[in-house]
Amino acid sequence: MIDRSKKLPAFFYETPSGNQPVRDWIRGLSPEDRQRVGRDVQKVEFGWPIGMPYCRSLGNGLWEVRSDLTDGKIGRVVFCVVRGRMVLLHGFIKKTQQTTARDMELALKRRKEME
Repeated sequence: MIDRSKKLPAFFYETPSGNQPVRDWIRGLSPEDRQRVGRDVQKVEFGWPIGMPYCRSLGNGLWEVRSDLTDGKIGRVVFCVVRGRMVLLHGFIKKTQQTTARDMELALKRRKEME
């Protein structure tokens, strides 16, 4: 029998003012890219723990969902795990080999707010 339950349900990080920056970022993508990011997040939700090529640890309690987008772009959604939930902290288009310090700092700041 195939287990079709979510092992790590995804939730959007919410700012104190009620904004959901990752949801807003995803909505700003093309319909095809939105679908790709959603599918990749879903792979992590149902397959957790899952590794490369879909998911990778960034250290400090942060993980990334890795998405190949249209036109050769690379999308990343950084998340943490809090009380059995996948909290989507930060989404961005990757432009360099290494995740930038600014992207990491923002994700870490949001993760600390979750604690």
